[in-house]
Amino acid sequence: MVVDCQASSSSPSPREEAQRFLDDYDPLGDDSALENQKSGTRPVKPTPIPKAKLATLCAVRLVDPIAFTQIFPYVNEMMEHLHVTEDHSRIGFYSGLVESSFAIAQVVSIYQWARLSDIIGRRPIVLFGIFGIGLATVLFGVSTTLSGVIMARSLSGLFSGNIAVIHSVLGEITDSTNQAVAFPLYGLCWPLGAIIGPLMGGLLSNPATKFPQWFDTHFFRKYPYFLPCFAAAVIAWSGCTYGYFYLSETHPNLQRGRKENIPMSEYRDGSFEKPSEPASVRHLLTIPVVRALCLSGAGLSFIATGFDVTFVLFCYTSLQQGGLAFNTTQIGYALSISGFISIFLQLFCMPFLLRRFDHARMYNFCMGLWPFCFVLLPGLNIIARWGAADFFTGELPPTTKALVWLGIGCILTISRSAALAFSVSMILVKDAAPNPASLGVTNGIAQFAMCLSRSFSPAFASSLLAFSIGYDFVLLRYLWVLVMTTICFLGTTLSRRIAEGRRQSPRPMREAGGHTFAMAH
Repeated sequence: MVVDCQASSSSPSPREEAQRFLDDYDPLGDDSALENQKSGTRPVKPTPIPKAKLATLCAVRLVDPIAFTQIFPYVNEMMEHLHVTEDHSRIGFYSGLVESSFAIAQVVSIYQWARLSDIIGRRPIVLFGIFGIGLATVLFGVSTTLSGVIMARSLSGLFSGNIAVIHSVLGEITDSTNQAVAFPLYGLCWPLGAIIGPLMGGLLSNPATKFPQWFDTHFFRKYPYFLPCFAAAVIAWSGCTYGYFYLSETHPNLQRGRKENIPMSEYRDGSFEKPSEPASVRHLLTIPVVRALCLSGAGLSFIATGFDVTFVLFCYTSLQQGGLAFNTTQIGYALSISGFISIFLQLFCMPFLLRRFDHARMYNFCMGLWPFCFVLLPGLNIIARWGAADFFTGELPPTTKALVWLGIGCILTISRSAALAFSVSMILVKDAAPNPASLGVTNGIAQFAMCLSRSFSPAFASSLLAFSIGYDFVLLRYLWVLVMTTICFLGTTLSRRIAEGRRQSPRPMREAGGHTFAMAH
């Protein structure tokens, strides 16, 4: 942390200090490029990005989305393979239950990991979590009962609770001058993992059938989903090994060699003061912008997870029931297309948008895109039914197939644009932390809110779709569209509270005691 001390020879009176704060206070925050242009303020020279640290963090971050998304192409087929129900329309309920178990377990652990990282450091929490994700993924691949599948998925969720800690590491190695570049680069990890994971799940599941010359053995016939799980575990353990050697501690109070690198925010009147303590949850929730970020983040996570689950189940559902009748490989390709779109948006659009637009307004715009994702989805089934060569098998002629995939590309582009709100949210949470020591806890409660809503979103969305497709009456058949679109509009309303909360909250981690602080790596 680097500090620019603007101290006068004599200490200012409390009245003068309060007046200076009010004069300097900008309700939009430092991220408003438009305000900087209007005021004529010269832009601050960006701090060089710590490339080695960022590359290591990205490699570690890549593990989670691969392990999380690799089950999506085959999870519905897996429920049929386990014979959990004879009613095909109930498959969505059980697959949603499996996916929800991950988020429920993550909710239980996420704040505990964040709080513990403020005590023992970020590095051990990150590495232990990644190793555990690999172990839980292997157990998932060898599970032969619904209870075993849920247990393994829950264990993976417990270890994935370190996500808030990883976000905190990113906040500690960047500052406001380089985050417009660093955060989008870090944001590439999820879409890249969302490409690799579904491809692995779609291509490597059922290897005894797809690659009989290599995998036609009793083991792979008994455990047809072990291979993609094992491949994801190998990636997780490789990331853990890489992080062990190259990921250094970033907590400002626990770094090695602190005698030479003590944050100068602790330097007052010629002496070093005791490092600031993490704020309590009760105190953080009294900050309006933190409350707004938690509420809106919960809405964002519920909607985004609901769309992902709905999209996969919609693709898997037969044409006559309102879906697309895709197989696991086609679902994997569709999810990988979604990942490529995310990479393009993060790499080429996100840096410009973060520099040009106010972050709170950009977040609100992204939230406003979600209703279109659900409204347009049934149109794919209409196109497929209109040109289907075989209505019962779902076989489509080339022209109709091209139109369906073009429609998928358009809808996924809208959904990935809306999902940029996650990257913007990380910046807003970082800015909302009252001090550097509280960054882990602030990320923890924000991620807790997101994971709490995500814990029941898959079961809700999949059950709603499974219920709707059983009816011929048009209002009931598309009830899932109506309900999810309504929830999206409510989420947009919640996102507007962030800008209001920022106007009510003083800018944290910047001014205190007559000194101006600038975050740096």
